[in-house]
Amino acid sequence: MGPLQGLRVIELASIGPGPLCAMLLADQGADVVRIDRLQPSGLGLDLDETQDIAARGRRSVALDLKHPDGLAAALALVAGADVLIEGWRPGVAEKLGLGPADCHALNPGLIYGRMTGFGQTGPLAAAAGHDINYIALTGALHAIGTAQPGSPPVPPLNLVGDYGGGALYLAFGVMAALFERQRSGRGQVVDAAMVDGAASLMTLFHGLAAGGGWNTAQRASNLLDGGAPFYGCYATSDERWVSIGPLEPKFFAQLAGLIGLPAHFVSGQYDRETWPAMRAALSSIFASRTRDAWCALLEGTDACFAPVLDLHEATGHAHAEARGAYLTINGLRQPAPAPRFGRSVAEVPSPPPQLGQHTHSVLREAGLSDDHIARLLASGAARQNPAP
Repeated sequence: MGPLQGLRVIELASIGPGPLCAMLLADQGADVVRIDRLQPSGLGLDLDETQDIAARGRRSVALDLKHPDGLAAALALVAGADVLIEGWRPGVAEKLGLGPADCHALNPGLIYGRMTGFGQTGPLAAAAGHDINYIALTGALHAIGTAQPGSPPVPPLNLVGDYGGGALYLAFGVMAALFERQRSGRGQVVDAAMVDGAASLMTLFHGLAAGGGWNTAQRASNLLDGGAPFYGCYATSDERWVSIGPLEPKFFAQLAGLIGLPAHFVSGQYDRETWPAMRAALSSIFASRTRDAWCALLEGTDACFAPVLDLHEATGHAHAEARGAYLTINGLRQPAPAPRFGRSVAEVPSPPPQLGQHTHSVLREAGLSDDHIARLLASGAARQNPAP
């Protein structure tokens, strides 16, 4: 049913990378229970529960963790879990009585995953921030943008900090800790910080800079940041865009032959003196046809070409359709679980839950009686949606 079938995960509701990490685990078959607040909270995004795709595949229990009975119910869930994920500021979980020491006292084998921007320690640990701030500290943000004098760095959505450096590193850390637990039998804390993950993602560029192969003083002057004319995007005649990336000479030669780029640019591909003229030539050539015309000529070749698609176009591309890269859940088109597994294939994820939709059933599974759950609901320590 999925490679993580049987893995029990408690997610303390948060924003950003924590939910995406929980989605990744749920997508592969883990039983993820999200402990929500009694009332919804968020970033003020124009997004309702049904559109919160990153919340798919899990069940929701709504508890007041500041209420003694709500906290006790949460700890009852933790006692039977393999993994807990929280994305709060350092010390918040401890103040509530849900810190690592509290949880490990009940469940010594628990993997306690902590997701923060700056980490659990250090002078900035307690400070608020978001993706743009975390990647700013790592050199990643500085490297992204145009070469125009005075132009600011360009935020790469929230992919580098929240998701690449955050959610994926937390998921990797959790799985590494689970693997270690097979030997030791003991749980541990995973301190996943977005500044650490984003810095790790910049490993290649530290090496290039050390060897003199990366100019840190000028954006869009390097091989992979838009400086090279054969690694970038070009406008087409219908005001759309295409991307090219033939870094290897044999691939660049194929591109040049197919589009009619003069041969002297091929022989001088890595001669930076030719780059301004090469860029002008490529711009003129790609502006002469529509995006679809270039797709008809170049897609599927070794020219390292792809059209620049928007979100809606991406879901209908022939390659995505052939691989089943997107699926529809409750009428909402969305990315399918990734990566793929040859044998242990997970079910299609369930849609995002309503806040508190599974409070009664999950607490029953944890051993609480119907009368106990009724008292929790009556006291305001828990919420069932819809109300019983």
